[in-house]
Amino acid sequence: MDPVIVVGAGPVGLSLALALAGSGVPCVVLDEGPGKDQPRPARTVVLHADTAAMAQRLGCTTLRDEGAYYVAWRTMRRGRDTRRTTFEDEPAPLHLPQHALTRGLRDAAAGHPLIQLINDSKLDSLEQDDRGVTAHTRGAETTWWRGSYLVGCDGARSTVRKLLGIRFPGRTAVERHAVAALRTELPWPGEALLHRDPPQETTARPLPDGVWRLDWLLPGRGELVTPDALVMLVRESLAGWCGGNTPPYDLLDTGVHTLHHRLARRWRDRRAFLAGDAAHLLGALGTQGVEEGLRDAENLAWKLSLAWHQGASEDLLDSYEGERRRAVAARLRAADQSMPVLRGGGGLRTLLPGSARAGELLLTDGHLGRGPLGAEPTYAPPVAVREVPTATEPGGAVANVPVTAPDGSTVPLRDLLGRGRLLVVLVAPGTGVWDRRHWLGAGLMPRLAAAVSALPVRTELLVADGYPGAPAHTVLLVRPDGHLAATFAGVRPAELYAAADTVRLGAPAPLEEAPTTHPAVID
Repeated sequence: MDPVIVVGAGPVGLSLALALAGSGVPCVVLDEGPGKDQPRPARTVVLHADTAAMAQRLGCTTLRDEGAYYVAWRTMRRGRDTRRTTFEDEPAPLHLPQHALTRGLRDAAAGHPLIQLINDSKLDSLEQDDRGVTAHTRGAETTWWRGSYLVGCDGARSTVRKLLGIRFPGRTAVERHAVAALRTELPWPGEALLHRDPPQETTARPLPDGVWRLDWLLPGRGELVTPDALVMLVRESLAGWCGGNTPPYDLLDTGVHTLHHRLARRWRDRRAFLAGDAAHLLGALGTQGVEEGLRDAENLAWKLSLAWHQGASEDLLDSYEGERRRAVAARLRAADQSMPVLRGGGGLRTLLPGSARAGELLLTDGHLGRGPLGAEPTYAPPVAVREVPTATEPGGAVANVPVTAPDGSTVPLRDLLGRGRLLVVLVAPGTGVWDRRHWLGAGLMPRLAAAVSALPVRTELLVADGYPGAPAHTVLLVRPDGHLAATFAGVRPAELYAAADTVRLGAPAPLEEAPTTHPAVID
């Protein structure tokens, strides 16, 4: 079978290609640019637990060296501390320059034998038939490419979306922010800050080596921000946080970011798909567009992998749009509903006691990946199978508990996601300290191993010493993207098979033998 064509080599396109290649699917990545991003310290991304684990798993090596985990999240109102949130009980958000994330993913993709990176290639046409997609590019070379599927990860001005004739409605200029990256010393090293002094709102987020990104909320239809005006914002903010005196600082990068909220009408057109900014734009109130794009990639990758290896039903491929578009729409709806309260000149903010505090908590949730503005999505399963209640609802993201594989290795559960396989996890207290020879052939394991080997989808069997809310001998069925599909009380082979078949949403389509190589260029 032909490779998957990925149009766009930003974080979303590279992550999708790496996720597909990790499950044995060859990819061609068409990059309109030269293959190297210009460093912009003021253009950053925030990754929370699921997306940071995904980037790490895909081989991105720049996360720790060029990113900073928040020590704490501090909120201030009119110069006074109101709350300080620490991360003893949850992973801290990771903040890094977007060019560093892209470079780390690109380096990983460049070293993968199943990924072809093609620079200076601008898509200008595509055609679809029942067996695949033919794409034409111009640039350094004028070439036709043949793929089994094509995914447009080519940004807000997506060529793929335009060629497919998909509308992209939404709201323009929802928020405007002046942004600066600078090196200085602040009174709270490593702590991120939300400072509200209505109508002004400022955030300060740490990066390595004493660098900070500062954002100032601007009037929606204000005048252009001149360099002098931006320097004044820098000096006033630093002085306000440092006892009235502006500390020495080195200004590294500046800009004005205008945030739009848009959602493509369709995310799939037969064998072509949209992901990332090509499918949606968001970013107001702490929401993270890049992070949602990475979640697009993880959701779509395992479904395309199943289609490539075994064939997949149309319902399964349609479920990418059904799940991800619904999740992003909910995020946009939550932001739109919150805007009048948080940004309006009156309304509920002036009528409800405690609304200022509630607004700070809402914004904090958005920035920290919680609540309707930030929490990991839950995907409604086709049929909810929950014989055993756990702390995770069906369709929710699983807890990152340590698990042991049959080879004896013990790793966090998230480390084993993204390989196109279902995961079956047996909760068996005590196995964490046993030699695997004692539990692999004892108790429930032989029956469970036989049941797993008979499933219609590639599946990996794991054991956990415990899982939040789950009693001993609970069996969890986990999708390749880390969302819980079903729970069972003990080994139930027939029910487990039915649940795995439900995850793939029906019988696979007919599939021809796939070649071991991946020729993509059409002579």
